[in-house]
Amino acid sequence: MRPAALAFLALAMSTDAFAAALGKGAGAARPKLSDALRTGLLFGTIEGITPIIGWGLGLAAARIISQWDHWIAFILLVGLGARMIYAGMTQHDDPSPSTRQPLGMLILTALATSIDALVIGISLAFVDVNIAVAALAIGVTTTIMVTAGMMLGRVLGSVIGQRAEIVGGVLLMALGGAILYEHLYAPMPLQALL
Repeated sequence: MRPAALAFLALAMSTDAFAAALGKGAGAARPKLSDALRTGLLFGTIEGITPIIGWGLGLAAARIISQWDHWIAFILLVGLGARMIYAGMTQHDDPSPSTRQPLGMLILTALATSIDALVIGISLAFVDVNIAVAALAIGVTTTIMVTAGMMLGRVLGSVIGQRAEIVGGVLLMALGGAILYEHLYAPMPLQALL
């Protein structure tokens, strides 16, 4: 996977965590940088680990379903993208009004926003990609986006967070379409295009 495609994927994966961080920052009176960084590191670590788990699950099934792998990646990415767009278009309240949440609540929130990374990891098992590099890129990008989101949340609020989810959903759907196109119609590999 080329650097541009990897950056595209990492950005798409971090948008839901960024949206959650904006909501948390908006609900806090004055988010501190230390709280934002702690939250960013936690989200980034979990978001970086879950694609590796998904990749392992995908590899276990890859031999059985290798003839259908492009369809599986397409369906997972388009479905996940559609879910992100739907979530970005609907109003949702952040139940946590403070940046000083117990660690357990932060972990649960991070796990909830990393389900998409698990699905992406499954999809990446069917594409030629270095999973360690992809997971590191997703984790670092998420750490940066969540930290920035917490700090920007008080000023920008949840409106931009919802739009970030919509953009991330569109990016994932486009990636799914590109994978399907490569397998069905393209004479050259997708990696050459990206």
